[in-house]
Amino acid sequence: MYDEIRALDALVARLRDQFPTLIDLSTGRIERLLDKLGRPQDRLANVIHVAGTNGKGSTTAFLRAMAEAAGLKANVLTSPHLVRFAERIRLAGTLITEEALRELIERVVAVNAGDAISFNEMLTAMAFQAFSEVPADVNIVEVGLGGRFDSTNVFAAPAVSVITPVDLDHLELLGPELSKIAWEKAGIIKAGRPVVSAHQPHDAAQVIIAQAEAIGAPLMMMGRDFDAWAQHGRLTLQAPDNLLDLPTPALAGRHQFENAGVAAMAALMLAHPRLDETAIGRGIAQAVWPARLQRLRGGPLAAMAEARGADLWLDGGHNPHAGRALAAHLADLAARDGRPTALITAMYARKDAAGFFAPFADLAPVIVTTTFEGQGQAPPEDLALAARSAGLQAATAPDVTAALKAVLAATGAAPHVLICGGLHFAGEVLAMSPETWPQ
Repeated sequence: MYDEIRALDALVARLRDQFPTLIDLSTGRIERLLDKLGRPQDRLANVIHVAGTNGKGSTTAFLRAMAEAAGLKANVLTSPHLVRFAERIRLAGTLITEEALRELIERVVAVNAGDAISFNEMLTAMAFQAFSEVPADVNIVEVGLGGRFDSTNVFAAPAVSVITPVDLDHLELLGPELSKIAWEKAGIIKAGRPVVSAHQPHDAAQVIIAQAEAIGAPLMMMGRDFDAWAQHGRLTLQAPDNLLDLPTPALAGRHQFENAGVAAMAALMLAHPRLDETAIGRGIAQAVWPARLQRLRGGPLAAMAEARGADLWLDGGHNPHAGRALAAHLADLAARDGRPTALITAMYARKDAAGFFAPFADLAPVIVTTTFEGQGQAPPEDLALAARSAGLQAATAPDVTAALKAVLAATGAAPHVLICGGLHFAGEVLAMSPETWPQ
């Protein structure tokens, strides 16, 4: 099946080859290119800048859904993509077209004029240029990595900065201490501009609070200044001056109540007249974000699971914080009907696999580890060893299809099956059928 947006991937691959990953712990290169482009980031209205270790993509999805429920146009930059590169750039509600991206690449590469720059910096510049040419009411920008030195951290006065839960991840670049990672995330806080933070571990919270106080940024921290929780199946948001009764988040998992609460607080801080309680509630109930506890109902793997009477879930989580959230979701599923649970996992070798598996110890799911295409993956045998070190039993399989066959072959009741371990792995699963390509 031909898909013009997926056909862009060959073009993007050439761009990636031309501008490989060049880590630069400053925003100097991206600032230089943006200056050449006439500083398009300064022409964007109502920028919401979102950083964090976990939940920033889901929070971005809630914010976009809230804006669109209010009848507002939203430009959105996210990363990474799952199946098609164009997923990263959404212009006024629509994925960027093949024609627009081709023209944009040619123009920005020409303006860069051969200066040293990375692929991600080039992508960010292209997105901001596109945003400046497609007017929107809100511009939602997700940080790629870290925050302080990320290529998106070029806004002098964002409308709202958002920091989702901070945890140990990308230790080779940001860590190893949690306080150091929090310092990176807190780099998106700007003088005098409001910032909304999720619940944070003590060490991370102290860093974020100190940064906000040092530069006079009004901080709303969950658990201190506002809160959100599940109540009677709905989301209750306790803001400083009002109490909102909101719908159940459309995204599955207990942790999405917190993500939705953070997004709702950020929407209130934006203070747009059309972003009222009704629009916020509709956005929470309508948000879509693939590979975040997504119930797979299409594609070959879902068909295999359905034939066995099993339900199949997909999530890109790969660190200890994500492991806790995913274990809680599987526990909730098992508690409803007493059926067994199963985990199919593949991830990069640099990840803390043992820390990811540890929260599943009490649940004792069937675990099958596997691998995916690309470079830097952990061998399935190493992942199985990590699972065993967490007190779990694990087998291996050469690919995700074989892993699912092994899980479904077990005797007894049909299991609740979760495929997880990283967004690259999740994207490979979604790419197996056009039915499951993100829109």
